[in-house]
Amino acid sequence: MTETERPRLPLIEICVEGIDGLLAAQAAGADRVELCASLIEGGITPSFGTVRTALELATIPFHVIVRPRGGDFLYSEAEYRSMLADVRALAELGVAGVVVGCLAADGTIDEQRMSELAQAAASLNVTCHRAFDMTRDPTEALEALIRCKVGRVLTSGQRDTALEGVDLLADLVRQAGDRIIILGCGGLAPENIAEVRRKTGLGEMHFAALKDVPSAMRYRNPKVGMGGTDLDREYRNTVTDEAMVAATIAAART
Repeated sequence: MTETERPRLPLIEICVEGIDGLLAAQAAGADRVELCASLIEGGITPSFGTVRTALELATIPFHVIVRPRGGDFLYSEAEYRSMLADVRALAELGVAGVVVGCLAADGTIDEQRMSELAQAAASLNVTCHRAFDMTRDPTEALEALIRCKVGRVLTSGQRDTALEGVDLLADLVRQAGDRIIILGCGGLAPENIAEVRRKTGLGEMHFAALKDVPSAMRYRNPKVGMGGTDLDREYRNTVTDEAMVAATIAAART
């Protein structure tokens, strides 16, 4: 399916980590995937081996996050150059879109960098991720993204959940009109996704349906961790819950 073939609304995008997440999301009926690594950090750029394999296996469009690290969205010049290089490489590979976000220190959209990233993306879809939710003035930030020729913005209405941010989400949908797409997110689940859509008029919605599963490793070394203090993390995997994806999509379209 191409992005010009419109599924029945709302269009559902699933945020996934790696190939297995992409396969689970598309099997559950997702319309599109945001492909990431390290969702524990909010998502960073996946490897190009992952992207190439996704291009071989995907039957739905996927957008690739271009984020060189976790933390804030105020990048050094070297980090920004790496983002430009990633966007250009992804355009050459032929993915459907990229997901980016750069802020200035004062909490505004970095228009120069966002414009340059959008230009580097060429014909790809360009989404601004939840860096938008860290801006000081969402109304002005949306206009800045429109000026940068960004096609879509991912937002929870500058709150932890879409239910909490529902008023701003509705305002952003009205402000956007047909100039930019508002992709709503934030704790969406079967019990609330229809309510959020009804109150906001969102045409596109985004969530990550994740669950922890135990590692299949039989041998375990309890004395070594690969980072942090949660030693059990080495033997616990976080995966996309196919059944939860399907249930949330069904709830969104009731």
